[in-house]
Amino acid sequence: MSIGMTMLKPVVAGVIRTAFRPIVTGMENVPKDGPIIVASNHLSFFDSVIIQALMPRKVAFFAKAEYFTTPGFKGRFMKAFFTGVGSIPVQRGEQAASVAALDALVEILEAGGGVGIYPEGTRSRDGLLYRGRTGVGWLALTTGATVIPVGLIGTDKLQPADSNRIRLHRFTLKVGAPLRFEHPGAKHPLPLRRKVTDQIVDAVAELSGQERAAGYNQTPSAE
Repeated sequence: MSIGMTMLKPVVAGVIRTAFRPIVTGMENVPKDGPIIVASNHLSFFDSVIIQALMPRKVAFFAKAEYFTTPGFKGRFMKAFFTGVGSIPVQRGEQAASVAALDALVEILEAGGGVGIYPEGTRSRDGLLYRGRTGVGWLALTTGATVIPVGLIGTDKLQPADSNRIRLHRFTLKVGAPLRFEHPGAKHPLPLRRKVTDQIVDAVAELSGQERAAGYNQTPSAE
């Protein structure tokens, strides 16, 4: 498993930097130690891979369970990478934003690690930045972890929603100033959770430059 972390992460990062020539700013904002929550907008299937590969620290995201069970060379490569960067397998249809699923992230944060979360819940298919679901606020207030806002620009061009082909297109990854909130624990008032969530999404919006949507994003099945 350590091979995935020590070898595949820099390999994938090198491929991304060479093939897509990303503009990356603000990495100095990532603390060298202590629990962190990387909160990003979500435009592409590749967003998690990009963040996990380019961040200076290990960042655990939820990942589809099939990424760990796909057969063949491709499957072994995916399993090694996602295992190495600490991804957490989740079955299709599971509500990854629920408090039950977030417990897995709490364990990582309590151990001083880093996790990644998309406040919108699912990727934006129209380029708008949707209202944040309060899982990210709950996680920040429950653990006291530092929140690192991230803005991705142009990753939607890497693979359009109606295509299986990867396109070589430059993108931008901006890391914002750390956000620190109070630490009341799991039993905190809902208005505070909403306020913290909104502050996090505001920071992401400033980095991504996206137009804001009034409501929540929905998965295609929900639509």
